[in-house]
Parts: sequence; structure tokens; C-alpha cells
Amino acid sequence: MTGTGPVAAVQEEPVLTRSTPRRTSRTLGVVAVLAAAFGWAAWGPPPAEAVLRSEAPSATAPAPTPATLCAHAGTLKGEGGQRASVSLCVGTGGPNMSVSAPAHCGRRGSVRYACLTSGTWTVRRDGQTVGTGPLPSGKEYPGPGTYEVSGSVHVTSSPAGVDLRGEVHATLTLTEPKAPPTHRIEVDRSVLRPNTVTTLTYTVARDSDRGDGSARLGIIGEESSGVELTTSDARCVNPLTGSYPSTTRSGHALDCALTDLQPGRPSTVVVRVSVKDTCSTVVSKAGYWMPQGQAVFTGGMLVGPTVTCQE
Repeated sequence: MTGTGPVAAVQEEPVLTRSTPRRTSRTLGVVAVLAAAFGWAAWGPPPAEAVLRSEAPSATAPAPTPATLCAHAGTLKGEGGQRASVSLCVGTGGPNMSVSAPAHCGRRGSVRYACLTSGTWTVRRDGQTVGTGPLPSGKEYPGPGTYEVSGSVHVTSSPAGVDLRGEVHATLTLTEPKAPPTHRIEVDRSVLRPNTVTTLTYTVARDSDRGDGSARLGIIGEESSGVELTTSDARCVNPLTGSYPSTTRSGHALDCALTDLQPGRPSTVVVRVSVKDTCSTVVSKAGYWMPQGQAVFTGGMLVGPTVTCQE
């Protein structure tokens, strides 16, 4: 395909029944325009231990127009003439691809109902799972390739009358290149252990001239484990919990306000992680701003590296 627009080739599907749901297949050729203003931080030379890194798509290219591409992915059929025609849809136009499964439903001899579709989706490429989630939701665009998208769906109607479950499937080919990152985040260690205090060094960098120097870094452990995160960095606090005038703070999390990110000038945050008897992973994430600051959706939130814990 060329990059002129999406093309869908859809064939009529066999019917899926509630008692014996069957896999159906669809072939959808898609030219998905996925460019983003997303990224993660890079920093100075890492220690000898392997560095964990997370990156976000670039904002150097103009933002594409959001669009949703759909293909018929299966028909669910049940007792009393219940019927639901389900599509799989991929939304594009930002740093993520979103998956949804709208449906048309009704009963024999009745007016069509409004349909509510819930369930889960899975995306695979070359036999490997690259994303899962509830319907509807999305994940960061992994790059061009052919993806097998499946949904385990539950379709109900309003007013009541249709209640069906089944599996639907489609094949989507995405050709848009994955943009280079604008921001990156890295951490210098990959493993924690119980009953130890470990120093983690996070570095957040902006590598693009677009946007500004602001970012909000969150570092979070598992609350139930008793893990404690501390830092001497004045830009970071343990978040407040409870209603005013409560002064209780979350010892398992840190919230860092970074305001001086510039290309060639990353920010580094040093964190001490005290793991108790119970293991705890530590995750990281950050939000940042891009141009057109008066618009609501001009930045992004990215998931950073996860530091695991081993007994």
C-alpha cells in the first residue's frame, strides 16, 4: 500500500453462536498515519549495569488528522433471533493506536437496539503479543507491520433483549514509520531485592526543539509491600493523601516537577528505594507539554522503565 489512505477488504463472515463461538477472520489493509509528540529522557553516561530506557514518538512531523478505521470482524447469534454484527476499529492520529469494537444488534422482527460492547482486546505481531487491554483502550504504536487483532466481546442492548458473547478477529497492516523520540527516560538499575536500600538514578531528557522544558515525573512502588521512596531532590515530594487537613503522604511514591528540560540539558533525579521483606517493583511515568499550549491535548503521558524485584 501507499500512504494515501486506508483501504479495507472485508468478506462476509460465518455466524458465531453464543453456545459455540468460533474464530472468524478479516483482512483489513490500513495505512495508519501515526505521528506523535511523545518521548523520554536520556541522560549522561550510564553505570556499568544495563540501563533501562523508554522512548516516545517524535513530534517533529505535523500532527496527523485523527481517524478511526473499522472492519466487520464477526457476527454473534443467539436464541430468539438475537444478532450482533461486531466491528474492530483502530483509532489513529496520536502517539497511540486505540482499539474498540462497536456493534449493531437486534432481534428478529424488532427494531435495532443501541448496543453496549465490553470485553478485552489483544494485538499480536509475528506471533508475539504486543498489547492487551479492555475495550475500548489503546497502547503506544509499536511501528509498521501486520497485526493480528482479536477481541473477546460481550454485547448487550438497550433496551434489554440482546446479550451475546463471542470472539472476533481482524488482520491490520500498518505502514506508517515509527517516529524518532522527542523525549526519553532511563534508569541505571534493573533489579531490586528484599531487605535492601538501593539508589536509582533516573534521567529525563527532551531531545526535540518543540515543546518546553516542563515535565512531571512519577516514581511509584507497590503500596501494600511497605516499600519507601525518598530523595533529597527539592523538586520531588511524596504525594499527599486523604482529605484536608490531612498531612499524610504516600511513602511508596514520588512526584517530581521538572522545569528546565532542554535539548542537551537533561534532568537527573536520584532516589533511594527501601524494600522490606516483601518484594516491590518500581514503575516510572511522566507527562510533558508540546506546542499549542492553549489547546487541551498538546502533550502526553509515557510509561517509563520498570525496575523489577527478585527474592
